[in-house]
Amino acid sequence: MVCVLLSYDILWKNTSTHSLVARLYEAQAEVNRNKARYRSGRIKALQENAKLLAFLQGNGINSMQELYEKVSAMNKDYYDLRGQIVKAERRLTVLDERLKMWAQYEKYKPIRQKLDKVKPGKREKYQQEHRSELADFDAAAHFLKSLKESGEAITPKAWRAEAATLKVQKDADYQKMYAMRDEIKAVEALRKTADRLAHEGQHQQKEQER
Repeated sequence: MVCVLLSYDILWKNTSTHSLVARLYEAQAEVNRNKARYRSGRIKALQENAKLLAFLQGNGINSMQELYEKVSAMNKDYYDLRGQIVKAERRLTVLDERLKMWAQYEKYKPIRQKLDKVKPGKREKYQQEHRSELADFDAAAHFLKSLKESGEAITPKAWRAEAATLKVQKDADYQKMYAMRDEIKAVEALRKTADRLAHEGQHQQKEQER
């Protein structure tokens, strides 16, 4: 507590305006006096405000407006990253379908090629025996033909490389997004603490003016 009061004295002498950090110290002194009878409540308040102070000083925040702007910027970064992940997932869906169709085409191509070599009298029997495989080949061949006609090159090697890169990036972005979400929750809690202290400071000022 001595450390807090000394820090407040130093800050107050070097601050020309009544900054958020200064109000934090000022309000905290009053909170501590009011909660002196309740040790657990006092400790919790000290912990909350110590976290808030560290965040404010670490980010150079001196006003409630700057704190709100910081929270808003963090939320924007979070949703921008989320948008990137959604975009990557959509692209992966496209690539996965192409790779699936390419694999299907390659798997059943020998069966389709063999059909061309079967004697006319045995073709119908061969088609009946391999109806499912031939249907899958035709579906894959039609898909790849349509893709090529739309201007897309048939490049399975490049598709696999792109998909691998996107998966690695997506996994990293997910971890980053989870960390950002936890950080935003923590900062939102700090903002509520700042709002509370600012409100208490305003209330005290009104009481003193009476």
